[in-house]
Amino acid sequence: MENKKLYITDTILRDAHQSQAATRMKTEDMLPACEALDKVGFWSLECWGGATFDSCMRFLNEDPWERLRALKKAMPNTKLQMLFRGQNILGYKHYADDVVEAFCQKSIENGIDVVRVFDALNDTRNLEKAIKSIKTYGGHCEAALSYTTSPVHNEEYFVTLAMKLEEMGADSICIKDMANLLLPMDAYSLVKKLKERVSVPIHLHTHNTSGTGDMTNLMAVQAGVDIVDCALSPLSNGTSQPTTESLVATLKGTERDTGLDLKLLSDAAVHFRGIAAKLKEQGSLDPKVLNVDTNTLLYQVPGGMLSNLISQLKQANASDKYYEVLEEIPRVRKDFGYPPLVTPTSQIVGTQAVLNVLQGERYKMITKESKGLLRGEYGALPAPVNEDVRKKAIGDAEVITVRPADLLEPELEKYREEAKDIVKCEEDVLSYALFPQVYTKFAENREKAKNEADPNYVRIITVEDLT
Repeated sequence: MENKKLYITDTILRDAHQSQAATRMKTEDMLPACEALDKVGFWSLECWGGATFDSCMRFLNEDPWERLRALKKAMPNTKLQMLFRGQNILGYKHYADDVVEAFCQKSIENGIDVVRVFDALNDTRNLEKAIKSIKTYGGHCEAALSYTTSPVHNEEYFVTLAMKLEEMGADSICIKDMANLLLPMDAYSLVKKLKERVSVPIHLHTHNTSGTGDMTNLMAVQAGVDIVDCALSPLSNGTSQPTTESLVATLKGTERDTGLDLKLLSDAAVHFRGIAAKLKEQGSLDPKVLNVDTNTLLYQVPGGMLSNLISQLKQANASDKYYEVLEEIPRVRKDFGYPPLVTPTSQIVGTQAVLNVLQGERYKMITKESKGLLRGEYGALPAPVNEDVRKKAIGDAEVITVRPADLLEPELEKYREEAKDIVKCEEDVLSYALFPQVYTKFAENREKAKNEADPNYVRIITVEDLT
């Protein structure tokens, strides 16, 4: 599929603001730019999933399903894309198969065209149900390789994984380089091999955390990659994606010309420049996220994980232990069988490393999540674990070797029953299933706002209001 135009997915409506501004962009910030975005001719616009679902309800008091429907209506000519964490859906634990299927169905019904699905451990068993459901309901299934480097994660590992995902029904394969660890020459080599051995399109997703993202994209383009992720300039670079306009300009007039109009891109960017300024004023967008941080390459720590570690150490009055923790992370990762560091494994490994350093003794305290990871609750770890550490963590408990979701009973009916008084439709049931406390509070606020908009509404002032 070489010698043809390069396609671009723009992430301005999802990963760009998730990576730079803690997912705080509102729907009202997006809609004025939709007409311009819809005219550009992107392969897709990533606008949903990841952390947006939780943030919509938790911080912005918005219904994520309403956001999706509004975006679909505003951009009828462009494929809308979401990020889906396999058996974890958009949460942090495994859900039963009936919830995974219902979520795929409703996402596609409400406007999603492309579902990018990944598993933090690259355990394909955790992707089976999602891939099958996406295909059943007519979505484009983009299965992702969670990219990392370790003694077991070499080029052949990822090529074999991609071939397996194609066999399982993937319509395209994404190299998901969440920590910007894929260096330019390695990107060239990996894409070349994938193009030789996989027949579906190859899509590259990287960030610019360590400052190599543009070069990685360009080398992947030279190797024949079909689609790359970029972000419009107001929210690009640093912990976000490389810039859309720059890549479009670079390839203009070449055999890989994207065919996109820089003037249209510029028009869309004008609007988001104002939104970026607003997010900065609110304190959601910290200029530090734009810095190049080569610690990513040394310690394999994604940008979001770094800021987590810094805040954990600040809270413990132990900021001076920062470099000790960075050095401990690769050791914990090795003990745990080299999991890629992406949600939720990045948080699990990072928190355990902090505890090991603060306690002054390795594994004196072991978190519930670390125990779950070592027990196989999240799936098969890529390499053998340190058996002494596992013994210390779970004693003689049996290690799970089956697909973890096989141990879960169907649970959608249970969620439906629990939430019957606060839900209005099937989408609400799914919101509750993923985030019960967050949805419950959101539903209360929604009801209150609706009542206050009613001219006949009389608010009763209680004693609590006066204290």
